[in-house]
This record gives sequence, structure tokens and C-alpha cells, in this order.
Amino acid sequence: MCGIVGYIGQKEAIKVLLDGIKRLEYRGYDSAGIAFIEDGLLRCEKAVGKIAELEKKLYGNHFCTHAGIIHTRWATHGAPTMENAHPHLDCNNEIAVVHNGIIENYDYLKSKLELEGHVFRSETDTEALAHLIEKYFQGNLEMAVMEALKEVEGTYGIAVISPKEPGKIVAARKGSPLMLGIGNQEYFITSDVSASLEHTRDVVYLDDNEIAVLTHGHYETKTAQNVPTYKKVEEVLWNIDMIEKDGYEHFMLKEIHEQPQALRNVMRGRVDGSIGSVRLGGLKTCEKELSQAKRIVIVACGTSWHAGLVGEYMLEEMARIPVEVEYASEFRYRNPVIEEGTLVIAISQSGETADTLAAMREARQKGAKLLSVCNVVGSAIAREADCGIYLHIGPEIGVASTKAFTAQVAVVYLLTLHMMNLKHTNVPTNPAIIKALMSIPEKIQTILDKEKDIIELARIYKDSENALYLGRGYNYPVALEGALKLKEISYIHAEGYPAAEMKHGPIAIINKDMPVVFIATKDSVYRKVLSNIEEVKARGGRVIAIVTEGDEHIAEKVNHVFFIPKTSDALTPILSVIPLQLLAYHMAVMRGCDVDKPRNLAKSVTVE
Repeated sequence: MCGIVGYIGQKEAIKVLLDGIKRLEYRGYDSAGIAFIEDGLLRCEKAVGKIAELEKKLYGNHFCTHAGIIHTRWATHGAPTMENAHPHLDCNNEIAVVHNGIIENYDYLKSKLELEGHVFRSETDTEALAHLIEKYFQGNLEMAVMEALKEVEGTYGIAVISPKEPGKIVAARKGSPLMLGIGNQEYFITSDVSASLEHTRDVVYLDDNEIAVLTHGHYETKTAQNVPTYKKVEEVLWNIDMIEKDGYEHFMLKEIHEQPQALRNVMRGRVDGSIGSVRLGGLKTCEKELSQAKRIVIVACGTSWHAGLVGEYMLEEMARIPVEVEYASEFRYRNPVIEEGTLVIAISQSGETADTLAAMREARQKGAKLLSVCNVVGSAIAREADCGIYLHIGPEIGVASTKAFTAQVAVVYLLTLHMMNLKHTNVPTNPAIIKALMSIPEKIQTILDKEKDIIELARIYKDSENALYLGRGYNYPVALEGALKLKEISYIHAEGYPAAEMKHGPIAIINKDMPVVFIATKDSVYRKVLSNIEEVKARGGRVIAIVTEGDEHIAEKVNHVFFIPKTSDALTPILSVIPLQLLAYHMAVMRGCDVDKPRNLAKSVTVE
């Protein structure tokens, strides 16, 4: 979680590091700190709160340094305090460490090190690493890091510096993303490519149990056993403009409005509406297993889990394959049954979600074939999978996912069509259902063009304390997603339910002050949803309905109505979620919430 940036080169390091870490603010954090070497001494500054507080401590000083590390922390072990902020130092202030991940055996390591005379100053697990490296340091920093990591259990992405070797940064990865940016006689170590994108688009992705050593004008990678590795330098396809707000007040609003183009990018080169074909090049190596799949298990977390639920409906209805959707965080701990012919699909925007990665590894041990759906090229989940599909929607900066959800649903739709072709399922002709998908971007735009209607709704309900979101069939996952968006960024308590389940409990909390959002499009369960609306109205509930264009009948029964274009049942979630994203956004803005960086949340959850 949080962010790491390291730099070594010819530029003034402080500015490079601060600019880089600001690019990672979207990931979520509660404190920040920097370490660098000047005049042979290790300098370290920390601040609780925003990066701006750290900048204040550095402002006005004329530092001359060309190497350093910087970090934003999302608290796990210990509260957000100065003492617990990174970087963490050894006893003699000669080793500085920044760390993402969790050291699971830090209690044991700390007790052992304290008996050896080491003095700890924080509550964090990370500090144990600094003292371990100190213990093993005998003039070679990378060797000390390697020896220290032999004793560590858990996950880490780390960067280490020492004034004893001032022209060197040592980095290591296990289970937490870390990559090198390769510039012109300058090098970066980052937990996210966006931190170095201003300077270079050439990157090297570190694998688990791999170490990188950066010096002035040179870098090398090696295994944790000190065996050299030879890595491919890859080009990042994003550019710096894609991680700017481009005139929007927030990244989240920008990303909501990017969805028409994002969906076009998902389809580009993959679909041909004229002949009804789907081409998914990332699946070529798995086509035999896909054609023989007897069961699919989808593992994901949060918004990606909701996209997986939509995928369950698609794959079962259209490709006639049994599907289960599992929370990745629970999957690995219940000894799941993986039989021959089981395909496991992992969905993750970042491709670094720790729980999802762990679930994949559990599934592999049990013999499953692994397929990934993620957005970040070269991410851990993409590399772990046997085959996969990238979203190709550019970076998603807002913590509350929007364009990734609609893109994930679209990608699973393409996967479903591909599976249908492989299995020769008796379904309607492909050209019609592909053309339905190709019309989605334009239909999303018509919804976005009516944003002012959502703003009026937001103004009416912005002071609500609770909200209920209800849907059936394909729109049940949309109800879950709409409720998640509202509570993520506005801090209003909201719950999503299957509409029919409302009377099995939630109906007890309905009153005249509680907005109830129904996704009530004209689909196969439309009349059932109408009955559920009547039940809410009979108890004084205030109903907001997302309905199909032209449905004036339902407009007479509810307090507020918002129309979306007609499409197939399977594609409706891509449209029906858009007004819910906008509603959550505008309610949060009106409540004065920090939309892009909601409290307690991080964009990429790389710890369990």
C-alpha cells in the first residue's frame, strides 16, 4: 500500500523525490518521510499528514544531494505518528529503510535484536529490518540486505541507503510491487510507474525474491541468493498527461467521464462487429484449457469482486459454465476444492492486490489453470497467471474505482463470447451481441450528458445518514457497487442487497428519511422489481429509480427517476452503474469530502 520512490542520478534529488511521491498520493497514506545523504551524513525528515507538511520542513534549505528515498505510509503496525513514519533508521543513524508490506515475524525479530542491544524507537514492523541490516553490515550494503532478508517472514518492497556507501540504493521485493525506472544516467526505484513517468517510460519490473542495486550510472539485478538476473526493459504505454486532472476538479470525475473512451480502448483490436469475431491474444496459450473448462472460480476483492459477480451471470447464462465468485481474502483459508477442469480467473485493477495474488497461488498449488484480468501491464498478478487480458484503459488514480469496473465487465463479456465460440454453445448469433457492446460507449456518453440531473438528486440527499441500494439479476452486483461507492467517498452508510432479500431484514430500517435506490431496468426480472418498489413505498421510503428510457409507467410510482438507454441484460450493468458513480461523487463533494483520497483507504491493497 502507500508509496516508495528512490532516486540516484545527476539531478537535485529532493525535488525529484517530492515530485515523484506526489504522484503516489492517490494510493492513500497518513504520514510521509524522506532520507538522503549530504556531506557524508544521513539526513531524515518526517511529517504526519500530507506531503505538504513534509515539504514545509524542507522548504528554504539548500540541500545538495543526488540520491535519496522517500515514502508515504498507510498505518498497519502503530498509529500515524512521527516515530512510526518511514524511513526507519538503525541504532547509529547510518542505515535508512522504507518499506511496503508486512513483516509477519517482527515480534520475534524485535525481541531477538533487543537482547543483542538494539534500541527500537517505533511500534512498526519495518524498524526490525533496519536493525537486521545494521547487524549484518560489514561494508557491503546489498550483502547486508540479503542476509537480513533471510530472516524475514512476510511481504516487502524496500529501498535502503547508507552514508557508508553514499552512491548506492539497494531495493528488494517479495509480494509488494517494486520497479526500476531507467533514465539517462539516472535510476528510480518506485512502487508505481507513475512516480517516474515524468522522467522515463523505460522500466524493469522486479520479481519476488529479487534485489536491485542502483549506483551512479549503473544498475544490476540479482536473486536473493546473489545470482545475477537479466531483465527485459519494458516501455510504459501511459504518458504524463494521463495522470493529470486535465481540468477536472478530481481524478474520480475525470475517470467517470473517461469511460466512453476507456470502453473503446477495451474493444480496440479485439472485436469485429461485421463478422462477430472476438480476438483475445493474451489467451492463445490457454485455449485448450478454456475449451475444456468444466468450472470457473473468480477471485477478487472490492469493486473487482462486483465485476466478477456480473461475470458469473454472463458466463453461466451465455457460455453455460458453472461459476463461483469468491472473496480472494477468504478463498485461500478454507481449503477450497479445485478439481480437474477448474479455471480460476483473478480480477484486479492494479494487478498487485495481495489477497488476490495469494488466492491465485493457492489455486495453482491445487492444480488450477490461472487467467488474469487486470489493468497494469507487468503487474504481479499478470505475471503469475498462465494467460490473461489487460484492460488497456490507462491509469486509474481515484481510490474509488469507476472506469476499471465498467472495463472489467466489458472484458469478462468478451471472455464470455470467446468461451461461447470455443465451446460452440447454442446462443444468439455473435454479430448482434458484439454490436450491442460496440454501441455502449455512445450510450454511456448520453448518460454523462445528463449529469446535471444527478447533481440535483445529490443536493436533495447529501445529508442522508443511510441509503439502501436494491437490484435483481444482473443489476444486483450494481446495487452492491453503488452502495460501495457512496460509503467509500461520502462516508454515508449504504448497503446493497438483492431486491427480493429486502423483506428478510433491511425493510425494518426503511423510513421517510432514507433514500432507497432501485436499479429497475426493463429486463427479465422487471416486474419482480416493481413489486419490491411497491413494498418500499408502502413503508414511506423515498425511491430513486434507475430505469430504461421510455418507461413512464415506473416514473409514476417513485420519487425520482433517471433514464438510461436500452441494451441487453448482460450489458446493462455498464450503463446502470454510471449514474450511481455520479451520485456518489457529487454527494461526497457537497459534503466536503476528499473524493480522490478518502479516509482510511488505499488504492492498491498490497497487504493482507
